[in-house]
Amino acid sequence: MAVQGFLRGLGGRLATDQSRSDSGTTRVITAADTQRRLELLDDFERAAMGWLWASDADGRLIYLSESAIDKLGMTSDEFLAQPLTSLFEPDPNNPDERSDRPFKFQLSMHNKLSDLTVRIIGSKASESKQSVWWSISGLPKLDANGDFLGYRGSAKDITIEYERKLVDSKLAEYDSLTGLANRHRMTKRLDATLGAYKAAKRSCALLMLDLDRFKQVNDTMGHQAGDEVLRLVAERLKRVIGDAGEIGRLGGDEFQVILPDFDDRGALGELAEKIINVVSQPYPIENKRAIIGTSVGVAIAPYDGIERDELVHSADLALYAAKNGGRGQFRFYSADLKDEAEERRLLMEDMREALASDQLELHYQPVVRTADNMVVCMEALMRWEHPERGFISPGTFIPMAEESNLINQLGEWALRQACKDALAWPDTVRVAVNVSALQFTNPNFPTVVTNALAQSQLDPTRLELELTESVFMGDSDTTEATFKTLKALGVRLALDDFGTGYSSLSYLRHAPFDKIKVDKSFVDSCTQKDQNSAKIIAAIIGLSNALGMETTVEGVEAFDQLDLVKSKGAIYIQGWIYSKALKQDVILERIGSGTFKIEPNGPDRFRSERRTVFRRIGVIHEDHRYEAVMRDLSITGSRIEGLVGVPLGTPLVLDLGGGQLVVCSVMRSQDSMIGVEFETPLVSDGAGGLCTRHRASPYALAAAGMPLASLPQGKYPLNLGGDGPKSKPQFMQVEISGPRGGS
Repeated sequence: MAVQGFLRGLGGRLATDQSRSDSGTTRVITAADTQRRLELLDDFERAAMGWLWASDADGRLIYLSESAIDKLGMTSDEFLAQPLTSLFEPDPNNPDERSDRPFKFQLSMHNKLSDLTVRIIGSKASESKQSVWWSISGLPKLDANGDFLGYRGSAKDITIEYERKLVDSKLAEYDSLTGLANRHRMTKRLDATLGAYKAAKRSCALLMLDLDRFKQVNDTMGHQAGDEVLRLVAERLKRVIGDAGEIGRLGGDEFQVILPDFDDRGALGELAEKIINVVSQPYPIENKRAIIGTSVGVAIAPYDGIERDELVHSADLALYAAKNGGRGQFRFYSADLKDEAEERRLLMEDMREALASDQLELHYQPVVRTADNMVVCMEALMRWEHPERGFISPGTFIPMAEESNLINQLGEWALRQACKDALAWPDTVRVAVNVSALQFTNPNFPTVVTNALAQSQLDPTRLELELTESVFMGDSDTTEATFKTLKALGVRLALDDFGTGYSSLSYLRHAPFDKIKVDKSFVDSCTQKDQNSAKIIAAIIGLSNALGMETTVEGVEAFDQLDLVKSKGAIYIQGWIYSKALKQDVILERIGSGTFKIEPNGPDRFRSERRTVFRRIGVIHEDHRYEAVMRDLSITGSRIEGLVGVPLGTPLVLDLGGGQLVVCSVMRSQDSMIGVEFETPLVSDGAGGLCTRHRASPYALAAAGMPLASLPQGKYPLNLGGDGPKSKPQFMQVEISGPRGGS
């Protein structure tokens, strides 16, 4: 009998039987009492307190308690003689088991199995929607020669207990609102990933993001709507990231994405832009539209940090830089980023002081009628010249003012000042003032507009309020009432940045706009091949004309752009080809006779990729490194000064710092100036600059002894000396003086 053979293999002593003989003496079950041992085993198995199993030397199941097979609803023929690996599957997400060794490997090594949790996957069990979990233990059985004969072991059903443990583990490691990993799990995952990748010298990207304008959703639509937005954001992030990485919600509106083996900054930039675009689409909540955005900070190990705290800090700094750059943007970490949180706090204090001490001023950019080049409107643009920091971009301080609720005070000042300045212009020239969504939703906003007009005595028809789609977030009844009040005052309304983000024709159907402004992003690419921007511009102008509205095309800088948008029907143009923003005293000088006319003046063709820089770099040729200055930079090449006698076609490597090495060839050479063409085009760094798609790993740089001074000292075992150059330098290096700075 198979069971008898199995019992003989087990050996050992069994416990005392409590039954007594007729004489009253205790009958002990000995190893020789095979029949009574078999009865005890049968009683044990029928009680379903546990089951026994055995395998042969080839890893096939040769015995399993009949009660176990019956409970699975199977027959012995379906289960026995099958490989163990086709019947049992360990759970890789088991919170108590983190073995790096697969089940098949453990069996092949004849390792001891101790309370291993497995899921039944054989035959009918795998067809069931309900998973069955067992705990199995087993010892390898060897013959007298030490040869492996198979396993002998025990098993028990732990389905109820294990699934409860999985639920508890999920609650401990996952966010209950979104289902994403929580901060605790993301911390463990990042630690484990970086630890393993450091040893293997692999890379890992970390994305930090939080939501822009999310506080407005909670304030205007309620926290329940805010929770629903967070759930929808999580779903959108899952669709974008897919299986490429793990997404976590750290709390509030903060999210994190871990992307193993990802260091291509071109692909990361594209992914970050996709995240921004997808997350920024409107969210339908209870017949309303919640409108938010997001900013993304990107750091990559090992370039921007090796340990978790270091990498997270780098990604945080990049995120702060993205938010301070105007939101809805991404940034890569770079070594020159400061502690943006502290910078932000100090700048906020300075902004309050600037408003109180009249440091702020308005400049005005003309809107010109193409038929006769007459100025018909001036857009008010806020400028801040900090006494110590110099010019502060509105893209930096306006978002900060919105977060601190200082925007209402700032906006009221701008309205009063613009109306006052416009009174000195010809009656034919209007003034346009940008209005933030927070200002617009303020119940006192119509009163602010009324007071500004009354104090300046400006004709209401000469005031134009520029709004973006974000004003439609929140209570639609309140928004509609504000529109009616403003139109009753007689002011004009313009929809700014049309065609970007989440534009909707429903805005034009319901809101009483007088003008649509075509966003600059379409103009920048309208003359490029294989772009639809020109068609979009034509469509917007046609739509505006059909609705009886004006159209202003923003951002025209060159004559090829001007000619194209005019051919598409543009009547009003705003851009550098006519004028940059002007101070009030300059405007008054130009008005002169009571008219304001500007002739277009600019380059024949628009070139967005050329950037003038003054950047000290390293130039590597063979085993020599030279110091030089980069004078301009484009996606495909650069102009470099500081080397004399460089022949055409010379292969070089540019060291841009931080592991950014660019392979290039010399295409032009005159005196100390050379022009080079890059082997691989650069990509956007998210901040208006350019960077290399890939970086040389610090590990590789250390091995090569590359003398890159921009790497943190002492972090990597860099061999800066080596055996020294093996040849004489071929070029003469000359000193270039001038301002130091980055691109």
